[in-house]
Amino acid sequence: MNYKTTRSIQNNRTTALTIFLMGLLITSSLSASSIKQKPSITEILKQIDTQQTIEKDVTAKVAILQQDIEQGIKQMESIYFAKNSTDKFLIVMTAPESEKGNGYLKSDEHFWMYRRNTRTFQHISRDESIAGSDANTSDFETPKYELQYKGKKDANDNDIIQIINLGNIPAYKIDVVSDLPNVAYPNLTIWVRQDNLLPLKIQNKSYSNSLISTQYFLKYSKINDKFIAIKQMVMDNFEKGNKTVWEITDITFRPIDDHIFTKAYLENLSN
Repeated sequence: MNYKTTRSIQNNRTTALTIFLMGLLITSSLSASSIKQKPSITEILKQIDTQQTIEKDVTAKVAILQQDIEQGIKQMESIYFAKNSTDKFLIVMTAPESEKGNGYLKSDEHFWMYRRNTRTFQHISRDESIAGSDANTSDFETPKYELQYKGKKDANDNDIIQIINLGNIPAYKIDVVSDLPNVAYPNLTIWVRQDNLLPLKIQNKSYSNSLISTQYFLKYSKINDKFIAIKQMVMDNFEKGNKTVWEITDITFRPIDDHIFTKAYLENLSN
């Protein structure tokens, strides 16, 4: 082999090595960029809260469609009042006749269920079912995921965030846990969109991590820079085949008097 041939081979090897090293450098740079751009679990939870906290009084109609494998289909209607500046809400059932006048009241950290037939109030928890459906009182609260939950971490104390597609939507999948005694569900698996961090799906789990129900966020309405999940569905994972769909309509933001969020108002309204 002559000198020119040897030098040509060496130059080709050097060029190939240079290209290979540049490729590694570019790949490492892209990987580092991707890792840097991926939010932390705390940032995801904070963004969920921020985007869905409507800092105005809200009045709306809520239609609830319950499908029960034993009892069939039940359609219910209600009026929802929320005073988010004080984190109070009131749900008054308007249909069917068997539920009309019943209500659910949250004032500060207290939840109350009112029954028109007995004219009695019962102190309830965040996981209380609305009229026997798979929707519960916590579904109508102002979200506080950042305050109530912490993300699960790996052995190196890094957030566990999976990058996956939910259907054809790029999403982040996270697991969070709460040690607070009054949360509706102590363990959650949450899928959020990558582009805006809005929830797509949540699995609600017990202390032992057993799956209780699965919640789907089917439709959002954007109001200024905020979002309201106006259509949701909950699948019961204990009673297979049971599900509840609720839809929010006729949303207004007129100021609501404080006396609306009292036991006396609910009782008088039901007369």
